[in-house]
Amino acid sequence: MSADLAALVLAIAQRARAASLVLATAPTAQKDAALRALARLLPAAEAELLAANVLDLAAAEANGLAKHQIERLSLSPAKLAHLAESVSQVATLPDPVGQELDAWTRPNGLRFRQVRVPIGVIGIIYEARPNVTIDCAILCLKSGNASILRGGKEIFHTNTAFAALIQRALAEAGLPADAVQLIPTTDRAALTHLLKLDTLIHCIIPRGGESLIRFVAQNSTIPVIKHYTGVCFVYVDQSADPAMAEAILLNAKTQRPGVCNAAEQLLVHAAAAPAILPRLAAALAAKGVQLRCDPASLALLSTPSSGLPAPSSLLPASSADFTAEFLDLVIAVRIVPDLETAIATINRDSSGHTDAIITADETAARRFQAAVDSAVVPWNASTRFNDGFEFGFGAEIGISTDRLHARGPMGLKELCSYKYLLDGTGQVRA
Repeated sequence: MSADLAALVLAIAQRARAASLVLATAPTAQKDAALRALARLLPAAEAELLAANVLDLAAAEANGLAKHQIERLSLSPAKLAHLAESVSQVATLPDPVGQELDAWTRPNGLRFRQVRVPIGVIGIIYEARPNVTIDCAILCLKSGNASILRGGKEIFHTNTAFAALIQRALAEAGLPADAVQLIPTTDRAALTHLLKLDTLIHCIIPRGGESLIRFVAQNSTIPVIKHYTGVCFVYVDQSADPAMAEAILLNAKTQRPGVCNAAEQLLVHAAAAPAILPRLAAALAAKGVQLRCDPASLALLSTPSSGLPAPSSLLPASSADFTAEFLDLVIAVRIVPDLETAIATINRDSSGHTDAIITADETAARRFQAAVDSAVVPWNASTRFNDGFEFGFGAEIGISTDRLHARGPMGLKELCSYKYLLDGTGQVRA
């Protein structure tokens, strides 16, 4: 690592820390003014943002990135409009900073209050999704945190254009531009140095593939909030409505197969499998999904009466398939004898991200939701709803499968810590 690069990263962190102290006490109106400015600037800068994105897409294609990877890189007028809407929504959300969480008075008259405060400086390490730049910047801003963004090389030009736009919005509102900074190099040595600056940066949030997240977790001296993989299950219970099960499963698997909240594993109750699994398999195969099946489901779907339109879509599963995050049009299929086996299977093989049950039986649903040890557990809804925008958070800075501090999609409240304020009238300790 060159001395110049180390000095560059250190200077960015120092400026971010200074900006964080300003943001921590910035009025809500001033933060919202910056957000509204950004919401206005995004569509106005459509041409320059799309031009920057074209450079990244051309490089991605030349470097042989897969189709689903390129799709995640791409911007469009519709995506920019969605981002602007997200920014506007965050501006309307309550400011968490200063919210009183608890209060009490001791017998000596000393008054205690627990209030939300920003974490401070947050480093976000991410790969090839341009929306992350906007989502993370606006959530950090509204929650009073400075942010340091380090995106992947595949999206560098787009991220640079976004960061410049965010800094324009901050300046319009009279807030320090250093409140949002992009690491201006794709050199991985910059990331290594950033992860050691624990006196200036208070939290690291990696977003991307498992290898990136493990690298960050293993090399950081700063606390890391993370999820390694999204091995998400859909369990179809014996009382599931077939049409509902088909619609939810198709959405969970095929709407965007390359994202962490897409379904990767299908469990079907044995009592429902003969009637419902062929229908589900046919619908998946029609969308180009390959089914990797356990012996029971393979035998059922291989019969001439199964109705599966594409037998080539069926393959016997390997043991590794049952814990795999495919991020593609592939799903592993198993038949389970009962609800308790489904719960045990998910708690063993899931990554604890999002696991759904489809059933008309509320007792079964509530048992599943209570017993499945995952961050988000939908009943009769797609796994794709594990998303900050869908939760009403405006956006999300990431989805945590950790158990300390934050779990699930991280919005404004999850980007805050708290401190205690003590109000006295001259009390001293005996």
